[in-house]
Amino acid sequence: MQIVDGRIARIGHDLAVQDDQVIDGTGLTAAPGFIDVHVHFREPGFTRKETIKTGSQAAAHGGYTTVVAMPNLDPVPDNINDLKQLLDKNRTDGVVHIEQFAPMTKALTTTDLVDFTALKQLGALGFSNDGKGVQDAQTMLQAMQDAAKVNAPIAAHIEDESLVNHGVINAGPTATKLGLPGISNESESSQLARDLQLAASTGVHYHACHISTRQSVELIRHAKAAGVNVTAEVSPHHLLLDDSMILRDDPMFKMNPPLRSPEDRNALIIGLLDGTLDMIATDHAPHTQAEKSGSMATAAFGIVGLETAFSLLHTHLVVPGIMPLTTLIDKMSGNPARAFHLNAGELSVGQVADITLLDLNKQTTIDPTTWYSKGTNSPFIGQTVTGMVHTTIVAGHIAYQTED
Repeated sequence: MQIVDGRIARIGHDLAVQDDQVIDGTGLTAAPGFIDVHVHFREPGFTRKETIKTGSQAAAHGGYTTVVAMPNLDPVPDNINDLKQLLDKNRTDGVVHIEQFAPMTKALTTTDLVDFTALKQLGALGFSNDGKGVQDAQTMLQAMQDAAKVNAPIAAHIEDESLVNHGVINAGPTATKLGLPGISNESESSQLARDLQLAASTGVHYHACHISTRQSVELIRHAKAAGVNVTAEVSPHHLLLDDSMILRDDPMFKMNPPLRSPEDRNALIIGLLDGTLDMIATDHAPHTQAEKSGSMATAAFGIVGLETAFSLLHTHLVVPGIMPLTTLIDKMSGNPARAFHLNAGELSVGQVADITLLDLNKQTTIDPTTWYSKGTNSPFIGQTVTGMVHTTIVAGHIAYQTED
């Protein structure tokens, strides 16, 4: 593969070498750069957890060439000035392509809608109140109508707070055993049902974030069959973990939505395989060690995921034959690119040279001392995995390369 001026110029064998840099890909697998449509880079406002620079370096380490950052920041970029500063910072500090969601409402928690037209024209990819479910149906309806007018997606954090009841773990036997308040499946699926009805009436591209329950999978399956313009993501941790694996009060297993039952996890895998769930997104959520210590009752929700996603998914889904490698790559690259109309997700002549080189046979142990992220909050630390990212190329430039 030959790269000229940041684009793929030729693909084939025995290409004439005219450039000053050659990457020996012997034994490696070339894939289109991974795309994560759901990350938290914490800047501005929470740089003790992560920065745009460290987050994007973590993305490159994990094989990602494009990410979409969420707007639950301080200040929330709900106006032209704050969003412009954030977009500029994404460009200057990011080592990968960083797209940006703007919020749907002022400060995320109000019912006062942002100026969808102005923020979209400035460069917002779409709109999301991630971290907060939109509790008021009229607000969500108006947001969908405004987003549809500017042909922008709504990425929804789906959570009915009246059904969460201060829960910190999935409602079920594990919550009972540990004496922790539970979060029901209905807190997600009931709001999703509402949103799918509104999406059907408005025609907006509705993107369902971090789906976690079997009921939600079924709702999305029916909505797609009915022609609703809906896409959905699932996180690596919801595919690979469930609440039966939580053996003690360990805040590394606390995320929102919570790890659900084994039956839910199985439904997520089936939904990913049959296309109900379109893509895998990490919901990369770094926190300080202090924020992820103590009890699940008081610790912060969320785990990091950018630097472990491919290795874990390859090990637990591809190696045992649950999913072909080509399907995993499409769920991590091609599908998100198509869903969000990104100029990425394929390897073809003329395409921007966003390429991830994979060493599929390399065995490693998940070790946070090798990470670029400031966050080390992960329940996967210490696992042995097969398959790793060797080199990440962003627009023809090496953003990450392993040291052999």
